[in-house]
Amino acid sequence: MSLVYSNPLPIKHIGDPFVLRAPDGLYYCYATSAPDGFQAWVSPNLADWREAGYVYQRRPDSWGQSDFWAPEVVFYQGRYVMHYTARWAKNQSLRLGVAIADSPLGPFVDVFNRPMFDFGYAAIDGHVFFDDDGRKYFYYSRDCSENIVEGRHESHLYVAELTDDLLSFRSEPVLVAKPEQEWETRHSAEWRWNEGPFVLKHEGRYFLMYSANFYASREYAVGYAVSESPTGPFVKAAHNPVLAARGAEISGPGHNSVTLAPDGKTLVIVYHIHTDPQNPSGDRQVCIDRMGFDAEGRLFVEGPTLGAHILT
Repeated sequence: MSLVYSNPLPIKHIGDPFVLRAPDGLYYCYATSAPDGFQAWVSPNLADWREAGYVYQRRPDSWGQSDFWAPEVVFYQGRYVMHYTARWAKNQSLRLGVAIADSPLGPFVDVFNRPMFDFGYAAIDGHVFFDDDGRKYFYYSRDCSENIVEGRHESHLYVAELTDDLLSFRSEPVLVAKPEQEWETRHSAEWRWNEGPFVLKHEGRYFLMYSANFYASREYAVGYAVSESPTGPFVKAAHNPVLAARGAEISGPGHNSVTLAPDGKTLVIVYHIHTDPQNPSGDRQVCIDRMGFDAEGRLFVEGPTLGAHILT
């Protein structure tokens, strides 16, 4: 029997969607969704979703004060580990935090009453990647709010190896991507972005997906870079972006994650688009589409799309 989904999904007024396929067989979508924490949605099949309410909520003594963005959750050693972005009450700078729960629906509780790390600059959009050899890596964006290069505000992507508990670093962060392709630089002379990292491994190579341009602009889009190592060097694909605005109907598709369809084989990209394509803003909604790799090993996305489609 065919599995049919319809874009946009019934997950509204969000941003930065991340979908976890949990050991219980269900899918959990976490997203930028509330001013004081994160909500989640649950699905048995990626097509039908129900809202599950808060899974993480700021406490009076939380280190994070506001701007709760881009949660990602992994299941590891019997627990669910969430990495997320928030604005540090101490200095009003963006940082990454880590919280743990026994259930994919939380409640997630902060491991530290401070950010996961502090290198003296704003950091957002944490992503965990488990390699085949058991090593773990953490990708994040050094945010453009505090990263100024040659007079420009730029967001750059970094990676560091994680300790086995996923709570700290074994190595110093390494720069792996910055805005340099024409599609990433033509829209602003003063502000440029590479953010929202997500890593896949295919036939021994590492594919670093990321978003570029301003999130509240039509030009927000997804590209990727390839490396023989999880720490780079990464080379950006010549045919970037692989997911971009389409016509008057779809604006700013980006900040993606990737999961497997219920058949366990079909790759599915999860991303957001602007709710009102004529007036791009932080009001966004979730879409999914099929994706894969062609005969030459290039990543492709069958989207962005609206309406009903067969997933498997």
